[in-house]
Amino acid sequence: MPLIIIIVLLTALRYFEVGPIANLSWWWIVGLMVVAFIWFEFIERMLGLDKRKAHDKLDKARTDRVKKTFK
Repeated sequence: MPLIIIIVLLTALRYFEVGPIANLSWWWIVGLMVVAFIWFEFIERMLGLDKRKAHDKLDKARTDRVKKTFK
């Protein structure tokens, strides 16, 4: 997620030509977009991070249900 924030920030700064970012090539920003795409589409899936987040949510809901039931 920080990568997406950086991309949006750099894009806005480059578009409005603010500071030293005004001289930055668009290819650097496009390169970061490609890196973010590869991360979210392939690497995160290979490492199982997308499933882990879903399992964590289910486990939290289950423990909350158990706590609520046995109170």
